[in-house]
Amino acid sequence: MGNSFPCQICVVGFLCGICLTSLFLAVLTSVGTFGFTGISFSSLSMGISPWNSSSEIINVISSSDCNFKVKETERWVDSKPREPKSDNDERVSLLTEAWGALLADRQPEENEFLQRFGLSKSSIPNAPHLENCKLSAQVNKRLDERSGAAKFPPWTTWKGSLNMYPASATDENVRSLNQQPVSDGTHPPWIVGSDEENYPLTRKVQRDIWIHQHPKNCNDPNIRFLVADWEVLPGFGIGAQIAGMAGLLAIAIREKRVLVAGHYNRADHDGCKASRNSWSCYFFLETSSECRDRAFELTKNKEAWENGIIKGKDNYKSKEIWTGKIPRVWGDPWSYLQPTTDINGSLIAVHHKMDRRWWRAQAVRYLMRFQTEYTCGLLNIARHAAFGEEAAKMVLASIDREWPKVITNRPKSDIEEFVWSNHGPWVPRPLLSMHVRMGDKACEMKVVDFEHYMGLAHRIRMRFPHLNNVWLSTEMQEVIDKTKSYPHWNFYYTNVKRQVGNASMAAYEASLGRKTSTNYPLVNFLMAVESDFFIGALGSTWCFLIDGMRNTGGKVMAGYLSVNKDRFW
Repeated sequence: MGNSFPCQICVVGFLCGICLTSLFLAVLTSVGTFGFTGISFSSLSMGISPWNSSSEIINVISSSDCNFKVKETERWVDSKPREPKSDNDERVSLLTEAWGALLADRQPEENEFLQRFGLSKSSIPNAPHLENCKLSAQVNKRLDERSGAAKFPPWTTWKGSLNMYPASATDENVRSLNQQPVSDGTHPPWIVGSDEENYPLTRKVQRDIWIHQHPKNCNDPNIRFLVADWEVLPGFGIGAQIAGMAGLLAIAIREKRVLVAGHYNRADHDGCKASRNSWSCYFFLETSSECRDRAFELTKNKEAWENGIIKGKDNYKSKEIWTGKIPRVWGDPWSYLQPTTDINGSLIAVHHKMDRRWWRAQAVRYLMRFQTEYTCGLLNIARHAAFGEEAAKMVLASIDREWPKVITNRPKSDIEEFVWSNHGPWVPRPLLSMHVRMGDKACEMKVVDFEHYMGLAHRIRMRFPHLNNVWLSTEMQEVIDKTKSYPHWNFYYTNVKRQVGNASMAAYEASLGRKTSTNYPLVNFLMAVESDFFIGALGSTWCFLIDGMRNTGGKVMAGYLSVNKDRFW
C-alpha cells in the first residue's frame, strides 16, 4: 500500500465494504431459512385408485408447537440445510406406494410397479391398516345365511376365520353344533362387546331381527311381506333415508312381515356395478335373496295385494313411518338407558324420545351389520391415504433393515390366518371423530362454530392427555380452514370439494355427483363408528345414527359429547 496515507484509507475502506457486504448476505440467508419450522401439512395421494374418485383421498395434517401456518401444497422448511432423503425415508415411501399398488387391484399397473422395483407380492410385508376385503366378505356371507332349510349360520362357533379352519370343518361336534336350533344365549357376530357395553338387549334384539328377516321357508304361504323403496324425495340425505327405513322395519316387525327394500337411488353409479341401485352395493341385504325373489314375484299378483299378503309404503301414512309406534316385542328396554350423553356439561338421563333413539340404533345396526367388499375397499383406501405412511414406519421398524434388498419370505402360520384374523385394521389410537354440521342445517337445529367443538375436544384431552388424532367430517370449507389454528392436533379429513356459504345440502351433493356424495359420507360414518370418542350434534340425523351405531357397537361407555340436543326432545 506504500506509505501514502490517502491510499491506506482507500484500501481499508474497500476491505471494510467487502466485510459488510458478506455479513449482510449472511443475514439474508439465515432469515430466509429461519422460523418456518414446526408444521407438516401434507396431502397424501396413492397415485393409483381403483375407483378414481377424489373422495377416496384423505388429507393429513400433522401439527406441532409452532403457530406458523402454511398452504396445503407446502412442505417442511427447516432452519438447517435440506438433507437428501435417508434410506429409511425412501423405504417408507416405497412400502407405502407398494401397498397402494396392491390396493388398486389393477393387474397391469400393479405388475408395472412391482417390476420397476424388483418386488413380488410375497416380498411386500403385511399392511396392518388394511383389511382383506375378499376374505371378510366370504366369512360374513357364511355368517349371514342359512346353510339349508333347517340349519342356522355358524354363530355358535368362533369369530373371524376360525370357523373356516380345516379341522373345524370336519369336526363332528362343531358340525352338530351348527345344526342345532339357535338358543337364547347365541348372539350375532356383528355385535361387539358385552351387554353392559351396548344398549339394553342389543344382542338379543339383533338376533331376533335376523331370525324375523330370514324365515326358513320364504315360500310358506303364511309369510307376509312389506316391500318398499328407499326414500328419494329431494333434500333427503342418507341419514333421513336410513331413518325412514328404520320406521318401515318397525312396522314390519309389529305386523309380522318380512321387510324387503327395493330401489336405492344412491347406488346408481358405476362403482356399484352388479349391485347398482341396491343397498347391497354397500351393505348386506335386509333379507335373503329367496325372500326378495318371492316378494317381488308377489308384487305382480293382484290377489296378494288384496289379501294383504304383501303391502307397500303407500299402505301407510307418513306419520306411521317417521313417528310410528316402536315394536314392543322386547318390552321397553329404552326405559333403562344409561346416561352417557353430555350436553352443556351435564348428562342427559331422560328425554321424550328415548324409545325412538333406542329403536333407530337397533335398526341402523341391523341394516349395516355387514359391509360389502366394495365398502370395505373404500375404507381401505381412506385408511391407507390417512395412515399408510405411519403404518409403513411401524412395519419397517420390525423387519430386516435391508428390505427390500434382503427379503425373507415367511408363510403365514395358522394362528395368524385363523385366530388373529378377527382383529380389525390398525388406526392410530386414541382417535376422536368429530362431525361438524353447519350450513343450511341452521333451519332445523342450533348450530355452533368450530371453536365450540374444539372446546369439547379439549375436555376429552384433559382426561385422556394422549389424545391427538381427530377424524374430521364436515361439508364446510371454513371448518377445514380453521383446523390450521389448532397446531397441537392431527386432523384427518376426506379431500372433497366443500361448501362455501349456506348453499342447500341437496345443491352441494349435486355438485359432487352421485358416487362421491354417497361414498365419502359413508366412509366418514363408519370411521366415526370405529373411533374411540365422538363429538357431534344430536340435532343432526346423521350424528343421531352414528351415536346409535356406536351404542350398539360396544362403545356406550365412551360417551357422546353433543353441541346440542335433538330438536324433538
